[in-house]
This record gives sequence, C-alpha cells and structure tokens, in this order.
Amino acid sequence: MNTRHTRRPRRRAAGAVLAGTLALLLAATGCSSKTEGGDKGDAADGVRTGPGVDDDTIRLGALTDLTGPYATLGKSIVQAQQMWAEETNAKGGICDREVEIVVKDHGYDVQKAVTAYADIAPDVVALPQVIGSPVVAALLDDIQRDKVLTFPQAWAASLLGKDAVQVLGTTYDVDMIAAVEFLTRTKGLKKGDTIAHVYFEGDYGANALEGSTWAAERAGIKVAGQKIQATDTDLSAQVSALRKEGVKAVLISAGPAQTASLVGVAASRGLKVPVVSSAPGFAPQLMETPAAPALAAMLHVVSAAPAVSSDLPGVRRMVASYQKRYPDSPVDSGVLSGYNAAQLIGEDLAKACEAGGLTREDVVKAHRSQTNADTGLGTPQNFSDVNRPASVETYVLKPDAKAVGGVVNAEDAHAAPGVEEYLSSR
Repeated sequence: MNTRHTRRPRRRAAGAVLAGTLALLLAATGCSSKTEGGDKGDAADGVRTGPGVDDDTIRLGALTDLTGPYATLGKSIVQAQQMWAEETNAKGGICDREVEIVVKDHGYDVQKAVTAYADIAPDVVALPQVIGSPVVAALLDDIQRDKVLTFPQAWAASLLGKDAVQVLGTTYDVDMIAAVEFLTRTKGLKKGDTIAHVYFEGDYGANALEGSTWAAERAGIKVAGQKIQATDTDLSAQVSALRKEGVKAVLISAGPAQTASLVGVAASRGLKVPVVSSAPGFAPQLMETPAAPALAAMLHVVSAAPAVSSDLPGVRRMVASYQKRYPDSPVDSGVLSGYNAAQLIGEDLAKACEAGGLTREDVVKAHRSQTNADTGLGTPQNFSDVNRPASVETYVLKPDAKAVGGVVNAEDAHAAPGVEEYLSSR
C-alpha cells in the first residue's frame, strides 16, 4: 500500500472526551449521529478534514461480533485489521497521520449495533468492518446519510447501489447460483431432483435463497427451504424433514455452528449427500470438533476468495506476520477478508490525501475511483459500478483445518453460467 510519507506521525491531540460526550448525548436522545456541518476545515498541513480525522490521527471504526454466533470470525477480522494498522503506523502512517481502529462488540444484536454506531459515528471517517446482514440493514440509512465508507462483512445484494457501502466479492445469491451449478456439474444432480436450502431468516438467508431458487428453476430442480434463526444450533428437526423430502443435496446459508450441526446430524442419520455452505457458514475451527469427519466427507464451501495456499507475495507475507503475532489463532477467511478490507481502506485514504482531502466525502470519492485496486491478496477489482458485485467469479472449496484460510482444493474460479442473465434481470 502506498502510504506516501515516511516520517513518524504526530500523536493525536486531545479532543476525544468532547466527541465521546457528544456521542453519548446523541445515543441517549435517539438523535441522528450525523455531525452537522461535516467538514472541520483544513488541517495544519492544508488537508481537508472531517469527522474521524485531525492533524495527528485517522480513526476507523469496527462494529463486530466477538460474543455471538460469528465470534470466531469477528476475532479474526479484528486481529487482522489491528495488525494492518500497526504495520501501517510503523511505516509512517497515512497522510502523516497514525491510524487508530475503534472496536465495538455488538454480539450480533441489532439494537446493540445501532447504539454502538451512534457512539462511534461522530469520531470515525470510515468503517472497514461491520459484521452481520441484519446489522448492516439496520444501519444502512445512517451510513448513507453520514457518507461513511463501509466495508460490511455481509454480502447481501440489497447492499448494492449504495455509494458509501462496498460489497467485497460476490453476493449471496451469486454464490448460491454457483453452488447449484457445482452440484449439477460435478455431483450428478439432474432435472426433477430435490435439493434443500437451510438458511437464516433475514437479508443473508433471503438473498441466498433468491439465488438458489433461480438457479434450481433454470435447471429443473426443486428447492425445499428450511428457514432457521441464528439461535438455532441443533438442526435435528430440519434434517428429519429433509430426509422425508428425499433431498439429493443440501445448501446452507447460516453460521458455523449450524453447518456443523446439519452435517453431523445428517451423517449420523444416513443422509450422506453433498452439502454446500455459503462462506460465512464455515470456520476452520469446526475441523477440530466431532463433526470433522462428516465435514471432510460431505461439505463444500462456495466463496469469492481462493484457497490461500497460493504463492502470492502479499499473502505469504501477511500470513507469516499473522502467525507470528497470533500463534494460537488459525488463519481463516476472516483474517484474509479483514486484512484485505483494511488494505483497501488504506488505499482509499492515501488516494484521498493525494487529492487534498480526508473528509468522508473525499474518501468515498477516492474509493469509487478505484478501477484496478489490488492489495496483493487477490486479483484487481473494479469499485466504480455501485450496482454490481465487485466480482462474479467463485471457487468451490473443501474444508481442511491445516490449510491457510481453512479451505483447499479449489478449481480455477469462474462465473457460473447464467449469472449475467440473472444480474440483468434482478
């Protein structure tokens, strides 16, 4: 990443108390978190600044899940992004400023997330991490109004078309189109067969179901849907229902706990069919549970991210740094996506600084001008079209506890047949 400056950034000036007091007042009164007037004017170095930026510091926000169903993912993303910030600061920061990440745990509770956003919004310039489709949906209007560039760890198609919100990679519906294509191409599913789709209630599951239903109808396959809650961790009843349906494969768009339960119960009851999970439904820690043999035999994971056993220099360097800093933490998909998001935010901030401004509007504009962004962890991406996913190519991966990223054996990524037709009709 181009940080442009090499001198050590100055320490942040006092002022956090006032910002924190304002945030508390806004949260208590239920008022908008938007800072009226926006820009704070030019900094001492002549750079335009706004909320989250002063002469010494650039503050970023992370609304994460450290205590709920995606706690392992949240921990990985937080650690990876904190590591990026420390590496960036050691090189001189960005625009002669030190980068600081303010972390708030919402535990996958929407109301807690709304309160956390009101708390930190007056004092951050961008959000490189927001976990949870229902959380992002609840905050979407505020994020758009406040012009806070946000990289959600959520990939629902409803997040497209928003200037300040960037979906990294494929959306859930595109993933499930790829999953159905994978099953028909490699697992012998054919016209007249029935597949199951177990999915979380809300934007995540609903968007995934849109994709699987569209692709299945195109292939002449029936979808038996099973809607579940994030609190459902025993899927025995769902497996029993699917056995009666005679399903030939199962799609799951839920969390790691639900994936482990579904596959483990299905294997024990003789429903040994292929299972394809959305990326948020798998964590490599599952391969250390009693469900590991069944997962290894039955599970595939569809994702826009490749199996990172690659020789990309950026990947090798990042993985080595992470393993040295966090030797007891696996390098899972959260590490990869979290670090990638932080690097992209860094590129946007550097580009905005070069143009003379670090206001929220400046950062959003810089991001939308990125047509060949490459952080060294994957292929370059185009962020100028707000109405399309950053990518439509997917990998179908096998779980492996020892693999970097937790998944291996990917074929070359490709866009499933019909994706462009689907996107044009959506």
